[in-house]
Amino acid sequence: MAYLDPYTTPLTASKAAHLLRRATFGPTRSEITAFTGLNPGTAVDQLFANVALTADPPPPIDLTPTSPTYQQALTSLPFNANKSGEHSVQLRYWWIGLMMQQNGKPSILEKIAFFWQNHFVVSQNVMADYRLMYRYVKFLRDNSLGNFKTMAIGITKDPAMLIFQNGNGNSKEHPNENYARELQELFTVGQHDYYGNPNYTESDVKEAAKVLTGWMVSNYYLHGSTSFGTVFGKAYHDSSTKTFSAKYGNTVIAGRSDDTAGDVELNELIDMLLRHPEAPKHICRKLYRWFVNQNVTQDIEDNVIIPLAAFFSSAENNYNIKPVVEKLLKSQIFFDDRNLGANIKAPTEFLMGMGRFFEQPVPDMMSDTAAFTTYIRFFLWGMGGMNLELLNQPLVFGYPPYYQVGYSKNWINGSTITARRGNSDTIVFPSLQIKPGYMLGIDFLKWIQAIQPNFSSVATTPSITPDVVLAEFSKNLFALELTDTQKTFLIDAVLMNYLPRIEWQYELNNYRNNPASTSAQKAVRDRCSTLMRYMIRMAEYDVF
Repeated sequence: MAYLDPYTTPLTASKAAHLLRRATFGPTRSEITAFTGLNPGTAVDQLFANVALTADPPPPIDLTPTSPTYQQALTSLPFNANKSGEHSVQLRYWWIGLMMQQNGKPSILEKIAFFWQNHFVVSQNVMADYRLMYRYVKFLRDNSLGNFKTMAIGITKDPAMLIFQNGNGNSKEHPNENYARELQELFTVGQHDYYGNPNYTESDVKEAAKVLTGWMVSNYYLHGSTSFGTVFGKAYHDSSTKTFSAKYGNTVIAGRSDDTAGDVELNELIDMLLRHPEAPKHICRKLYRWFVNQNVTQDIEDNVIIPLAAFFSSAENNYNIKPVVEKLLKSQIFFDDRNLGANIKAPTEFLMGMGRFFEQPVPDMMSDTAAFTTYIRFFLWGMGGMNLELLNQPLVFGYPPYYQVGYSKNWINGSTITARRGNSDTIVFPSLQIKPGYMLGIDFLKWIQAIQPNFSSVATTPSITPDVVLAEFSKNLFALELTDTQKTFLIDAVLMNYLPRIEWQYELNNYRNNPASTSAQKAVRDRCSTLMRYMIRMAEYDVF
């Protein structure tokens, strides 16, 4: 198999769901139907074309009803130090809203932006200024499919990154090595190559720190300030010559002292880092782990990572991100059966994916603000209880399951499995009122009624058997097909609780004949919710 050659077989429902699960935070059932039968290249093109629909959304707003600035854009207000924590949370609400609200036009934008947020990590708990965090997130969204060199230069001067990595205090008298180290270890070349050989030296960190001296942030966390930004103070810049090791071909960056010194030397530094043969491999390896499979074997290194990195850094592509991600998502290796269900769902795919799959609509942030807040709060703090608090990675390395040994397996432990079950139960057994007339969760009676036309007529409606119920409930729910043994168990042990299957037909017909009867509704609903609860707690639901 030529791993990076295009996959050309029209998408089955299973392969369409696979693409949508990996390129978004989870598909709706209608989106899977819409993508089924498409040519894979056409399907991927749609995911990129839809980026334009949400590329420039309204900014986050003050969501507190008692606030005098209620529903006003946070970016238009003077900085309020007293409301920094509150507005920081509201920024997270805003981004989760974008992740979940696709309006039937699924886009790759938020998934790739989240990839970069976990690559160029800035933690909100450390940085604190919500204005800078919004600018940071906006920068990632705006550049997530652009040019990697442009992104690396921009993020280096980003005010939030400068604060988070102590770049704001990096001066020639006391060069700070934090960002210089992470720029190499995490953001560009990687600490080691695939075989464990170091990609740079300690002297390279020190020299890079000198290059990066002089950048400062204005009006950080200044109450009442209406502007902020990055400025270059040439008086604080180290104007000496910087000499790098043989790892970088003994590159020399000439020291400068004029107003352009910071930009010129930074450009030369990024150029040098990207010339390192391991830089494109490091980025492509992370993209592969994010979108395809977290296990990079020697076979994958040789047949996917190395050729993809060569394309990424080629003169033809020149470090543009979009063509690389397109090539990966259209490839035979992406759609290979071995990669279906190969990763464990992060809380994003698990909980937001559940909200999307069961088509729980996101209230409008402006016209239905209170409902929007109630809705998003459930997903934000639900994911937090499963060890993923959006914009608050515990370390600069990102969330541990994206880099530690074992990778996505680390999302599952004794604490998080309990949280997963608790959060999923809220969807299966609706108890959270988003607003009058809208309970978050699955309406099983409506679902059963929709299985066949003329549901209310016992005489004319074909029998909705337990097998039909299971088939409907499991359709595209799992990345992997259930075995016959599992299906039998789900029907007889879970749905029917070992009663004869004909009992289901009696209860269903009773509900048809008495649709307003509370007891008749309950009998059908209880069996359905018990079945779905069990299915969502199966290991097969945790993989994607």
